[in-house]
Amino acid sequence: MSFPDFPKTGLVRLSAILAPFGPIPVSKSTWWAGVRSGRFPQPLKLGPRTTVWRAEDIRALFEERSA
Repeated sequence: MSFPDFPKTGLVRLSAILAPFGPIPVSKSTWWAGVRSGRFPQPLKLGPRTTVWRAEDIRALFEERSA
């Protein structure tokens, strides 16, 4: 599965990562459990209510799983 619109670099919010708009087809609770366990990349906190991930880390994750 290819996501050509997903950015190659920069920072992305969770809504851009999880389905239906993003490449990772899991729920929010599954995502956060995966972050805690180390299965998914660690986030960056930009502020008290703003959490982002590096687009490169997310792209590597879904390209690795589709290979």
